[in-house]
Amino acid sequence: MLELGLKVFVSYLAGSVNGALLIGQLYGGIDIRKLGSGNAGGTNALRTQGKIFALLVVVVDVGKGALPVLFLPTLDIPGVGLDPAVTREWLLYGCAAATIFGHCYPVWYEFAGGKGAATAVGALSVVAPVVILPALLTWLCALLIAGYVGLATVLAAAAIPVYLALTVGSLASNLIMFTTAVAVFIAYTHRSNLRRLLGGSATPDIGFSLLHRSR
Repeated sequence: MLELGLKVFVSYLAGSVNGALLIGQLYGGIDIRKLGSGNAGGTNALRTQGKIFALLVVVVDVGKGALPVLFLPTLDIPGVGLDPAVTREWLLYGCAAATIFGHCYPVWYEFAGGKGAATAVGALSVVAPVVILPALLTWLCALLIAGYVGLATVLAAAAIPVYLALTVGSLASNLIMFTTAVAVFIAYTHRSNLRRLLGGSATPDIGFSLLHRSR
């Protein structure tokens, strides 16, 4: 259990390195939480700081999601070792979940972070790389149809366990449970986006979606 706790904790700390806030510090002390929507994520970074800034944010957030999941589950830490009571599969999921949670509630930044999408992409690219393409296609289709990044992100996350259930079914029941939990968490972190959509106060993120062109 020491191995599980330590590696999940280290993954959380890695996830807490928020890309938008880190790049903001390198750009002269910009606090993205005080600009635009106030969210410390890639979308708000793009809206308020431009493409280069947003690209750097995404690189950090995806990378911090992937690296702990890639290296920690099989790392033999001196003095800790590999616990035979802990399956590598569930340790993989634990590290992945911790990086996503750390991004949203970072200890380094007063527990005010982003919404977890980019970090989830990084983690899932290691846990189950086969889901990235269908998730990306769902995201693009939803964005081009409706015009809202938040909605597209929630739908893309929800599409992952559905895709797995349709393609591999019971052969990947643990993975389906994990990705379902991630999808529910992503929907929760995007609850303000969904609330604005339901209330009719949301502003489209792109101006060329099919839904808004038809109006």
